[in-house]
Amino acid sequence: MSALEAVLIALAVLALLGVIFEEVIHINKAKVTLFFGTLSWILLFLASGSEGETAAISTGLSESIAEIAGLWLFLVAAMTFVAYLNKKGMIENLIYLIMPKQVSERKLLFLTGLFCFIFSSLADNITATLVSCSLILSLDLDLKKRLQFVTLVVFAVNSGGVSLITGDVTTLMIFLADKVEILTLLTLAIPASITVFVLAVFLSRGLTGIVTLRSTRNEIRPVDAVISGLFLLTILGTISGNALFGVPPVLTFLFGLSVMFLVSRFMSDDSDLDPILEYIRIIEFETLLFFLGILLLVGMLKEIHALDSLVAIYDVLPPLYANYLMGIFSAVIDNVPLTAALLKAGITMSPGEWMGLTYAVGVGGSLLLIGSAAGIVAMSKIPGLTFGAYMRYLAHLLVAYTLGYAGVFMLGRFIN
Repeated sequence: MSALEAVLIALAVLALLGVIFEEVIHINKAKVTLFFGTLSWILLFLASGSEGETAAISTGLSESIAEIAGLWLFLVAAMTFVAYLNKKGMIENLIYLIMPKQVSERKLLFLTGLFCFIFSSLADNITATLVSCSLILSLDLDLKKRLQFVTLVVFAVNSGGVSLITGDVTTLMIFLADKVEILTLLTLAIPASITVFVLAVFLSRGLTGIVTLRSTRNEIRPVDAVISGLFLLTILGTISGNALFGVPPVLTFLFGLSVMFLVSRFMSDDSDLDPILEYIRIIEFETLLFFLGILLLVGMLKEIHALDSLVAIYDVLPPLYANYLMGIFSAVIDNVPLTAALLKAGITMSPGEWMGLTYAVGVGGSLLLIGSAAGIVAMSKIPGLTFGAYMRYLAHLLVAYTLGYAGVFMLGRFIN
């Protein structure tokens, strides 16, 4: 290993540590990864010894930028839809529409898990967690019961996202790499939903009270109802368009976004006070910049062939066991860089085995509170939710994750 490669790997490790200890150093992970990601490529160019080497580095950077651009554009379109619907109160209305006004704590736990599972398939994990945390905080629950609810929320949000490319970034990344088909991904919802139910059974012990929901429904305007329907149609169009005609998902979602702009222009009378284009500016660009920095780092590691060692576990263990371990690793190592590294490493697996990896890295982060964006958001919003408090339910979470992975394995055998 050359001195340059050692320095670049050290920069990647520092970036990863910055992500893990974000709450300790109080520096946003997007700033950390973007700094180290861009710095590492600059060092590669500065250390280039010939025109041919510079050209090869430039080609590698162009490939990374092209992959990042596709991911960014898709996320911008999807997150703009969600930002609009959330601001207009449509998501809050949905909660109070499907939830009864008075319900037992046990039944509410199951309904919350079901809502998180479905909603996180359509929206991003962060929004789904924020909405669910708002619901939990509105309830008059003691700390122990609140922790039971939020533990299910984190697991259900991560489980719901794995079966749709709109629900989880790692699922989207694996799909865009042509490792799984969009209709095949939908079958992941079967074992994922079953394990959410199993975990809810585990966590429902001690929930014997009755709670009353405080309904605060917002007025529904025609334009908001139409845009809600358009969002669902865009998701269905993305799935069917790709499955039947091979239309790239990013193209369908950008088309849906353009229709959303036109609908708002012709149906809404508040274009001056609340211009629709403003919703692009309020989406979570910190999340997008984090992905940018991470993917730049992973692209650099591929360029210096540092990812070859990551494949070593697949040389020692069959994909069945290696993928399961990757899911556990994703509870410590952020699943986005982990997935990006595995995709760049050139691992060869069957479609069923790629499904196993999709589930593992999507749900495995639920094992620890710091292992997923849902857990970190919940920790920042729910008083009393600490790393140690969440660890009390590790055994339940591990059982649910293992059962889900076993179910995906059985599905994979059928698909293969």
